[in-house]
Amino acid sequence: MDFLSNYDLLGAFWVTVQLTFWSAIGALVWGVVLAGMRVSPVWLMRAFATAYVNVVRNTPLTLLVVASSLGLYQTLGVSLTTDTTTSAIDITNFRLSVLAFILYTGTFVSEAVRSGINTVPVGQAEAARALGLGFFQTLTIVVLPQALRSVVAPLASVLIALTKNTTVASAIGVAEAAVLMRTMIENEGQAGTLVFLVFALGFVILTLPVGLLLGWLSQKVAVKR
Repeated sequence: MDFLSNYDLLGAFWVTVQLTFWSAIGALVWGVVLAGMRVSPVWLMRAFATAYVNVVRNTPLTLLVVASSLGLYQTLGVSLTTDTTTSAIDITNFRLSVLAFILYTGTFVSEAVRSGINTVPVGQAEAARALGLGFFQTLTIVVLPQALRSVVAPLASVLIALTKNTTVASAIGVAEAAVLMRTMIENEGQAGTLVFLVFALGFVILTLPVGLLLGWLSQKVAVKR
């Protein structure tokens, strides 16, 4: 166990937490926008959102992460930072990873939110339109508040999956938990099982409270019909 003090475990898991946090916020916003587009009366928006969700959701996440680095940064020269120090590459890779996670996880958020929209009685939307509300007002004032309350539990599953998916960021060198675990296994081969258990415990500590909290929240805010 003494060898654990030679590695920055907390630092690695802190990077994982930051990846999850920023990706979750972006994916929630992008997923709600996609869900709104999927139920939009404008056929072009519905077609784009449907094609996007079906294509991206079935694309390997590793491919999206690597493509964000090779395509945007190395080929097109898109840099997501103005930092000019030696840490610029690390910052760029971190932000490109977050971007890939948002684009990928947003599709699952979209499907969860769309299923919540389908639980809202059609009569409520018709009543809102009868009062003179437009599609955007009906969606944001009447439908989405009820839909989001009914999909807290599915969104918790998406968030837990996102936390585990952040290990894919190691493909472009983001120094999160999976990178440190690989380094430790290489250096401490005789303690491989212990290293694995330590990181498994770390991810349980990260995901279990989130699952319990959102499970409790889903029961508190559930719409009674």
